[in-house]
Amino acid sequence: MARSIVETILGALVLLVAAGFLFWAYGRSNIGGPNGYELVAQFDRADGIDVGGDVRISGVKVGTVTAKSLDPQTFRASVRFSVQNGIELPTDSSASVASSSLIGGKYLSIIPGGDDRNLEPGGAITLTQSSVSIEDLIGRYIFSQGGSESGGSGGAASGGDAGAADDIFSSP
Repeated sequence: MARSIVETILGALVLLVAAGFLFWAYGRSNIGGPNGYELVAQFDRADGIDVGGDVRISGVKVGTVTAKSLDPQTFRASVRFSVQNGIELPTDSSASVASSSLIGGKYLSIIPGGDDRNLEPGGAITLTQSSVSIEDLIGRYIFSQGGSESGGSGGAASGGDAGAADDIFSSP
């Protein structure tokens, strides 16, 4: 009889810990929807921005990316995101896709403007800067360096005028 009471108490304790963990996990997830108001921004490139990603102002998380889609009229990436209540963004604020680190993920960075009027819920940030592709930058650097080395120095190896040196030495 004493053994069954200990097992019952132990089972109740395990269930209580499991319920506490589920409550904690639910609070940390985005299941409950956005806490705040939603805004939208359109980018030429939104590489690396994922739903559930951070929205930051001055490096501090103030919201979450809620949706990312393609605008069929402009062919631009439309990114919907939430901003915490109490943080009012001026209408001339700007948004950019920023990198957390060289190999890390990306987040949406908001730079507040100085206008007296604030964005309304559902409003759009019109000043945007798209993500920078590190692969494109490396490719441009490699090909620009290769082009300047083989570019107009002449010589037999690069297909220049190899016979010019022979003409100088063979002239009377």
